[in-house]
Amino acid sequence: MRETEAVTRVGVTVTFLRMTERQPGPHPALPPNAQVRRVRFPSNDEYRALQTKVGHPYLWWLRRVMPDAELTAVLRNPQIAVHVLYLDGEEAGFYELDATTWPYINLNYFGLMPHAIGRGLGAAFLQHAIDNAWSGPIRGITVNTCTADHPRALPAYERAGFRRTRAIKEVWSIPHHLGFTIPEHLKV
Repeated sequence: MRETEAVTRVGVTVTFLRMTERQPGPHPALPPNAQVRRVRFPSNDEYRALQTKVGHPYLWWLRRVMPDAELTAVLRNPQIAVHVLYLDGEEAGFYELDATTWPYINLNYFGLMPHAIGRGLGAAFLQHAIDNAWSGPIRGITVNTCTADHPRALPAYERAGFRRTRAIKEVWSIPHHLGFTIPEHLKV
């Protein structure tokens, strides 16, 4: 982000959650027309496209303004795993697992694209991410969400077995060039 760039200041509450034991089933399953594939070392453009398609309505901006070299380093890190949900062969969402905080795995990003919301996929896709994280020897999974995210995000994490650990208030300076429509209630 350039120092002289126009920004909108946004106030959010960020809630941090943790799951310290695998939750007993049964768990929701993805429908037969859904498939999740790991994308090994996506390009910056591919990754930013996913960030935009999933996160634009929720002000996901940090990775979109991250310098190319820094984002490339993140995406080339073997401890970062990007998984894309396909529905009938079309991209429908993604999640990113981060093992750099081992013995905890952080769910850095999780979300559905607008055309996939409301189709009963969220809980099953989240369970896929949780099962993937628990596939190795870990102590738990962490995630955070904020008041700019989808209003069902926090309840969905809690239904899946995550427990709140803390909440903090943050103020973000979001660059105008990203083209967000910022809800009035978040503007500072």
